[in-house]
Amino acid sequence: MSDTRARIYRHIESHPGVHFRELTRALDLATGQVQYHLARLDRITSESVNGRTHYYTASFGPWERHAIAFLRRETARDILVTLIGRGAARPSEVTDHLDIARSTLEHHLDGLVKYDIVEKRRDKGRVTLALCRPDLTVELLAAVDPTVPDRLSDRFTRLLDQLFESG
Repeated sequence: MSDTRARIYRHIESHPGVHFRELTRALDLATGQVQYHLARLDRITSESVNGRTHYYTASFGPWERHAIAFLRRETARDILVTLIGRGAARPSEVTDHLDIARSTLEHHLDGLVKYDIVEKRRDKGRVTLALCRPDLTVELLAAVDPTVPDRLSDRFTRLLDQLFESG
């Protein structure tokens, strides 16, 4: 294995769910160079979630890959941490706790529910949110930290949502 390919593999191994742009930035490599080496790394798998391609070693299953992709996004991560702390919560409790717009919560819930990371329980017309696999979510949370560009993107989205809801 070439030195560049080994660097890419080690970075993905230590940063599961890293997305393509972050990989090129972190390793200071050209996009074509990263594409070339990724195509030849058979121990790497990719997963596209909400328009971003994330990379993983083969040790992660499909549910874990999706969960990690969401944990790399600050707002989705905050939602999951809130549900870890509360066990289950009504959507209004989550939005109040995080000071986010309901539309922001619903945007993230679309993917979280689709990939069975969060479930919406309905009882007598009331919705409660809960983690589908809380123990594994906690375990993955320890392995993943959103990048600065991911955080900035989420904060910008939150700001826009707050402006549109107030105006």
